[in-house]
Amino acid sequence: MEVSEVSKNKKLLIDGVPFNVESVDFVKPGKGRAIYHLKLRNLLNGILSEPTYHSGDKFDEATITVRDMQYLYEEHGHYHFMDTESFEQHIMNEENVGDKKLYLKDSLGVQVMMWEDRPIDLILPKAVELKIIETESAMKGATVTAQQKLARLETGLEIGVPAFIKEGDTVRISTITGAYVERVG
Repeated sequence: MEVSEVSKNKKLLIDGVPFNVESVDFVKPGKGRAIYHLKLRNLLNGILSEPTYHSGDKFDEATITVRDMQYLYEEHGHYHFMDTESFEQHIMNEENVGDKKLYLKDSLGVQVMMWEDRPIDLILPKAVELKIIETESAMKGATVTAQQKLARLETGLEIGVPAFIKEGDTVRISTITGAYVERVG
């Protein structure tokens, strides 16, 4: 694949390491070859880099597969998942899971990106349901105001919730924005 064909979210294999393209900026100077500034995320360690390439440079596309898995548990910074088809277990380290760990709950269905049979990234469902374990008590008149208060969820995630939410409630959280969506129980 030539650099001019690279676009956001393409998976490239550079020096034997898979990268996700976060962004592409293109500059055509008056003279010489076009310049491409890529923002690349290393899919093995999560480190971001911003190399520059010129028109004509070529890459191999990384072969990434996506598998449906179920989150099992975390132990000493290692996150265990089970393939829902083969029942094979896979382990991801904390660097690969990143802040997505704050949405992981036992038995949650997720998709795992695999490279050479190695789990490298998670795709969370668009929303998850988590229980409130700590928040301030309900405020008087809370149903008519748009005030929010801080709440801690069962996974350690802290979010702003409407004032009428209380400890023990289950709420739906967007994994895209990290914001409260609705109370579900």
